[in-house]
Amino acid sequence: MKLVIIEAPAKRETLKKYLGSGYEVFATKGHIRDLPVKSFGLDANNHFEPYYEIKADKKQLIQELKSKASKAEEVLIATDPDREGEAIAWHIAYVLGLDPTSKCRIQYNEISKNAVVKALEERRPIDLNLVNAQQARRVLDRIVGYKLSPVVSKKVAPKLSAGRVQSVALKLVVDREKEIKDFKPEEYWNITAIHEKSKMQFKSTLQTYKNKKLKLQNRQEVDKVLDVLKNNQFVIETVKKSKTKSHAAPPFTTSTMQQDALNKLGMSLKRTTASAQELYEGVDVKGEGKLALITYIRTDSTRVSIEAQNACRAFIAEKYGKEYVPAKPNIYAAKKNAQDAHEAIRPINMKITPEMVQDSLSKDNYRLYKLIYERFLASQMSEAEYNSLSVDVKCADYGFKISGRTLEFAGYTAVYKEYVDDDKEDKEDSKEGAKLPKLEEGEVLQVKDIKEEQKFTKPPARYSEATLVKAMEEKGIGRPATYAATVTILTARNYAEKEGKYLVPTELGIKITEYLDKFFSGVINVKFTAYMENRLDDIAEDKDTWHDVVDSFWNGFSNLLTKADASSVTMKSEPIETDIICDKCGHKMLIREGKYGKFLGCSNFPKCRNIMSYDQPKKPISKCPECGKNVYPVKTKSGKTFYACEDREGCNFMSWDVPTGEKCPKCNKPLIIKGKKIKCSSCDYVAQ
Repeated sequence: MKLVIIEAPAKRETLKKYLGSGYEVFATKGHIRDLPVKSFGLDANNHFEPYYEIKADKKQLIQELKSKASKAEEVLIATDPDREGEAIAWHIAYVLGLDPTSKCRIQYNEISKNAVVKALEERRPIDLNLVNAQQARRVLDRIVGYKLSPVVSKKVAPKLSAGRVQSVALKLVVDREKEIKDFKPEEYWNITAIHEKSKMQFKSTLQTYKNKKLKLQNRQEVDKVLDVLKNNQFVIETVKKSKTKSHAAPPFTTSTMQQDALNKLGMSLKRTTASAQELYEGVDVKGEGKLALITYIRTDSTRVSIEAQNACRAFIAEKYGKEYVPAKPNIYAAKKNAQDAHEAIRPINMKITPEMVQDSLSKDNYRLYKLIYERFLASQMSEAEYNSLSVDVKCADYGFKISGRTLEFAGYTAVYKEYVDDDKEDKEDSKEGAKLPKLEEGEVLQVKDIKEEQKFTKPPARYSEATLVKAMEEKGIGRPATYAATVTILTARNYAEKEGKYLVPTELGIKITEYLDKFFSGVINVKFTAYMENRLDDIAEDKDTWHDVVDSFWNGFSNLLTKADASSVTMKSEPIETDIICDKCGHKMLIREGKYGKFLGCSNFPKCRNIMSYDQPKKPISKCPECGKNVYPVKTKSGKTFYACEDREGCNFMSWDVPTGEKCPKCNKPLIIKGKKIKCSSCDYVAQ
């Protein structure tokens, strides 16, 4: 019997189906060895060499593993195909006394028959360069966590944590909030002429003055233009007809999958990650047993295997017709800083459509599988083609534009449409499918009306989980396996909170960032963090040693720690005296700040250690849809917010989504706000 060691128990049944009876599969349930939980665990006098120890909850499991390994004719390690998986494989080899340079490692990008058979044929040694890259990341994160967190706790508030990547992600959120706060709106005006021809109404928009871009900034300028327009004809100057095309987006990476799942499906990073993991490891499908549906989910690559590409093209030709298959396969270039270690996220088998497995999947799993399936399908389809019309109109010295386009060939849009951000200002005026009458050069247009609209420039939008992940990816901060954990920890630790889908830094989060900017700006910044990611890549590619990378980081970081610790600068809030009397000793209570925000502490501390909750005044969110009283936000200890009726005894209404105060016209359940839409909390009703 041969023994195959994996990480996740959920994969076991799926994998055994393809390995056959000659193999036993054993799951370690993640890491078996790691740095100590309660101590630094690094030898500062020896290049920060780590002291690894068996995890307390894995001791019995390891005994069982050793027993099975000793009886097996061969031991193969099939942990995840990334740096962390490689490190886990190395730890397993160490614990079992296996030679890491022997061909004990197998790797697959998908849990399918072909991939597993191929992996068995292509056994290899453990890649020590990947192991060292992961070791370096773990050591760097431990250094920052253990050395920086105590300083921040001492200087800002007790029991805080700081992280090498986490603190930079927080800085992005805080810096964006400052941009919004400092933003000064600028007034501008749009002028639109409404025309009519052949009983069809259409519009032209003011663009230029004397062939130069025009931006009207006040009412006086608008009135001046209107005086001219009312006394002159609108004459068509040029009519340009063209064929335009749009190309499909590439198949999903971890980041783009997380973004689309939030934007299109309203799924948080946590839900998306959990659902994707299940789809990768295998789900119970009626008539099939345990079946893996998608490829590995932690990737920054848009690359697709030739076999998968050919299978997809054949499926497109059969279902949609040959005209939907491009003459040459669509190939997408990898981003500059991509590791490109694995394929893009795609379905394993195109013949297993979302509809076929819908009854076997949870709601989240079905919707995410459908999104992944359709994105991959579209990525291999022909371009969409449009008939576009661009008309330049002159009225005296002012230039107007009429534009429109109609879809001629759907191409990839027959399957998948990209998300359009509602927050984007001045979106393209023309609407796909908008009809225009026949227009000719020199023609004088009839003007039915001229409308002016006052507008103001908007500040940049706050980050949502999705746009923060996008920013992290674009700036080279973190890697696919770390995005979700890094972003969700901000709200879990009360450094940021959600308002709708947006992340808003808390007072505590702002203070931490301001302190780090003051003393650690050389390390906690986007540029340096991206630079460190590149150095980790160098280790993985055998261009640098992990000891040198860690030593060079420490040389600079230790100086910053010394200066910060010696400084008298502190951002701790001074306690505020209240008129509330301590019910234990009779002294006045003080408003203090702690890890979870403000609380009341006795002024007679440390003799009296009495504390009480501090309820800050809150504004009602809406009226209760059940009893009509006020609904207020309520924050939990984990940092999450729910919404509850103020009458906690007489009315038990609560919701994790913001209630509107109204009820659904279809089923009479409360209406809630989801993103920018008002939906029913129970049925499929969406307000128009």
